[in-house]
Amino acid sequence: MADKGNQTKAQAQQRARLKAYEAKQQLLGSKSSRRSKDNRLALGVGVLAVLIALGSQLSYFGFGPGQPTASPTSSTNASPTANPLVPSAAIAENRDWTGSMNVNGTSLDLTLDGKNAPQATANFIDLARKGFFTGNSCHRLTTNGIYVLQCGDPKGDGTGGPGYSFGPIENVPAADLYVTGDLAMARQSNNAQSMGSQFFIVYKDSNIPSDSVGGYTVFGHVSAKLSEVMKPVLAAGVSGLDQAGKPATDGKPVLPVKIGAITVK
Repeated sequence: MADKGNQTKAQAQQRARLKAYEAKQQLLGSKSSRRSKDNRLALGVGVLAVLIALGSQLSYFGFGPGQPTASPTSSTNASPTANPLVPSAAIAENRDWTGSMNVNGTSLDLTLDGKNAPQATANFIDLARKGFFTGNSCHRLTTNGIYVLQCGDPKGDGTGGPGYSFGPIENVPAADLYVTGDLAMARQSNNAQSMGSQFFIVYKDSNIPSDSVGGYTVFGHVSAKLSEVMKPVLAAGVSGLDQAGKPATDGKPVLPVKIGAITVK
């Protein structure tokens, strides 16, 4: 009887150990499952963060003509932005302005159209008088289909501005044809109220398609000496490679381009 009792006791202990082992395995499995879920969640959050950052970069670097639309922004072109920081259109005085703009040491004759683009002209005059543009680097060069040099960003990377934005779009050329020497305001795709300090210089006639809110405000013109400035810049080309591994046609110019003094009268 004693042996039978001991055997029964041993079997009970084995069952208890097995039950404890199974419970432990179940607990470990549950923890592993939670870790796997947590890892997947962390990975998902990481991917989302990257996508948000990428979207942010697209919105910054999509600031200008000829850029793909990443996420259209609802906007109208009906009225100017009510922002006290935006210079008054009255500064343009409803007249033509003359002056000069120094680009890489070459002085370009400058005219501004205060009649047909009063808000953009007033903004440019106000910033120029404050020395806002002096020393800024032109951050974007396009060399295929659209031929522009984009400037006016104090950060020099396409992400900066004067601390405000404005609209509406003014003085868009017929048939979306921007001619050599045109000065036009850069803006975000499909957002007529997103102009600030960034502008582009058309160095060769370009058809730049309008988007859902229209074209780009032409507010002035620079002289024929522009070709002298652009010759070495174009010879050096655009930094980097495109997606096909070929020399890029849209990006930072290899040869630095800086804006010097701007005078208007």
